[in-house]
Amino acid sequence: MTQKLLQFSLSILLAMLIVPPNETALSQPARKPNVLFIVADDLRNELGCYGSSIAKTPNLDRLAKRGMRFDAAYCQYPVCNPSRTSLLTGLRPDTTRITDNNTNFRTTLPDVVTLPQLFRQNGYRATSFGKIFHRGLTMEDLRTDMDDKASWDEVRYFQTTPLGFKGEGRNLTDGKLAWCNWRAAEGADEDQPDGQIAREAINVLEQRAKDKQPFFLAVGLHKPHDPFIAPKKYFDLYPPESLKLWQAPKRTLADPATALPGGAFREAFGKFTDKERLEFMRAYLAGVSFTDAQAGKIIDALDRLKLTENTIIIFFGDHGYHLGERGWWNKSTLFELSARAPMLVYAPQMKAKGKATGRLVEFIDIYPTLMELAGLKTPNKLEGRSFVPLLDNPRLRWKEAAYTQMSRGRFAGYSVRTERWRYTEWDEGRQGAELYDHQTDPHEYRNLINEPKHKATVEQLKVLLRKRT
Repeated sequence: MTQKLLQFSLSILLAMLIVPPNETALSQPARKPNVLFIVADDLRNELGCYGSSIAKTPNLDRLAKRGMRFDAAYCQYPVCNPSRTSLLTGLRPDTTRITDNNTNFRTTLPDVVTLPQLFRQNGYRATSFGKIFHRGLTMEDLRTDMDDKASWDEVRYFQTTPLGFKGEGRNLTDGKLAWCNWRAAEGADEDQPDGQIAREAINVLEQRAKDKQPFFLAVGLHKPHDPFIAPKKYFDLYPPESLKLWQAPKRTLADPATALPGGAFREAFGKFTDKERLEFMRAYLAGVSFTDAQAGKIIDALDRLKLTENTIIIFFGDHGYHLGERGWWNKSTLFELSARAPMLVYAPQMKAKGKATGRLVEFIDIYPTLMELAGLKTPNKLEGRSFVPLLDNPRLRWKEAAYTQMSRGRFAGYSVRTERWRYTEWDEGRQGAELYDHQTDPHEYRNLINEPKHKATVEQLKVLLRKRT
């Protein structure tokens, strides 16, 4: 009897050693989970699953129903290279010191282990198609200096075919802004780089299904980023008469001059006619639906190959975008439309599938989250926080604030977002400040910074803003 009791006790002790009692299924996978990492360029929250009344995005809407929709996900810098550098290193822009589109992060962080590099170091096949690191050029010989060889086993870029350059379109600024082009292109999806990316991503999935090697597959879709080129069928989804332009509300309180960039962009946008505004909006939306279609093809292949049950899927935009709001047609602001971006996450063992969370998360949280889901450790000191617990309980008390920053020449702006407020300082307030109450003003039309009744709130948010480091 005593011997049986001893054996039983030993078995219980052994089980406790193998499976720690406080660990969840999410944080301790039974086998290495794959990662499908999809990022869209310049994609704002213009998706059906986010309540858009115009965007046609059935595939991403379906992903949201399978995983979790993050309603309050914020980039750290609303420009491509700084944003991507930040999320791929898990570090804030003040740490990376990358605040432009021309500097390779290895010049400031030569020894940092990036997110895909970490997976590669742990036995994963890390593959990059398209734009993961900056820059957005599709010609390989012009792009390699901005990528990161240490992060990948395989890197490929793609070019538009001659047929894909044909079709109706024009420059909306008479050539003053070279990038401001749209084209309803002839040909099929695969005549565009993003269509080729989807095709090759599917080929990789088919190979990984055969060889069983765990993978980190990074899919960098170029759209809806300019030039606004997509196959004509995606333009046909948006008849011009079905679109409505943004109109300024009757009551607003002025923003500081620094809130929007100036220069040639501001001048060109100010000369847009309503016809040109509609063309811009239509072309952007065509790119959104084109992006949705390519993401859908890849996810469908994942299902077909029976890889989904052991694959983490994350889809997000690298930052937001304005579509005429405040007369601006770009990113590079600290308003909600620029700082916030869509993020959809699926993990096979998550408990809150099909749910949404309004808790604040930042893109620097992506690195520690994927690391935890895969059971990995990094030598880096990360500045984000894993949001794995939210995947089980989207209503948990979470981050107090999310931070976004933006440079204006020789000075910078910093913005702190709480669940209720957005507070922004330009040059520590010397070039202006902003306060918006998202409870009563979700579109940030009324800058309350000078209203006496909000003085205490401003002082509290000033303290919170300085906690970002």
